[in-house]
Amino acid sequence: MKPFHLALALLTLATPGLADTPVLNVLTYDSFAADWGPGPVIAKGFQASCACTVHYITAGDGAAVLARLKLEGATTDADVVVGLDTSLTADARASGLFAPHGLTVANDLPVPYADGLFLPFDWGWFAFVYDKTKLASPPKSFKDLAESNLKIVIEDPRSSTPGLGLLLWVKDAYGDQAGQIWHDLADNILTVTPGWDQAYGMFLKGEADMVLSYTTSPAYHLIAENDPDKAAALFDEGHYMQVEVAGMTAATKQPDLARAFLTYLTGVEAQAAIPTTNWMYPAKTPAEGLPKGFETLIQPGKSLLYSADEAQAARAPAIAEWQAALGQ
Repeated sequence: MKPFHLALALLTLATPGLADTPVLNVLTYDSFAADWGPGPVIAKGFQASCACTVHYITAGDGAAVLARLKLEGATTDADVVVGLDTSLTADARASGLFAPHGLTVANDLPVPYADGLFLPFDWGWFAFVYDKTKLASPPKSFKDLAESNLKIVIEDPRSSTPGLGLLLWVKDAYGDQAGQIWHDLADNILTVTPGWDQAYGMFLKGEADMVLSYTTSPAYHLIAENDPDKAAALFDEGHYMQVEVAGMTAATKQPDLARAFLTYLTGVEAQAAIPTTNWMYPAKTPAEGLPKGFETLIQPGKSLLYSADEAQAARAPAIAEWQAALGQ
């Protein structure tokens, strides 16, 4: 018996009625389940109506979530997976570890999206974030960045969805020239971290001039910290989009509860919480609009996004180019 199940079984014996309370296991990335992330708020809201307990299982960043699920396979405890994106959904579909959700949910994504296995819950554009008090003239393209002396922190594409998104951004923007762009950027890269948390933490400590994050990241500093000095650099090539999704596992023994959670995640209450907890655009814009401060964010003139199958096909070649240029 796994430690979590053993603890639950012992608690059940000691607490009358607890045996009737189902536990929904949600596999997700670290920052989603963090105290300051959307996970606690969403769990509290869902538990108020489900007569259940939401238990988050974390596995680093988005790519690590899929890696863990594939490692566990059909024996996984996860009922729901939250935090994959469209660069991973083709791989996730091929694994056979997800079941159709059977739900019809409207969204306001800037691109058409409908999938029988995965439901979008938020989206955003990748961008390099900087401090306006330290960098007066940010680069306006990857080529500008490569020609500068700026030091950046990026995430590993093998474990992180932002890291993979960056590779697809460069690949989509530069095609066959992507390898050369990475060669030119190599001396700008201070380090490569396993996930977003570590990279952004280094930037906030002043260890790097810029960090790979999102166009929405400055909204956190403005709204939560009253700090207007963080900004995202607007690139001429356009910005690659991320659409984050959730799905139910084929192994779940409580599909109705899993569907109910997905319905809540994409519903009014949870979607209203996304902008100021996950600091992304919600898949469904609240009726009252976005929080004050979001209107200050940059708006890319061009959105880049591969289809799920295109992203899957580009993934291995893009990682190989990146590894060759950086010696990773």
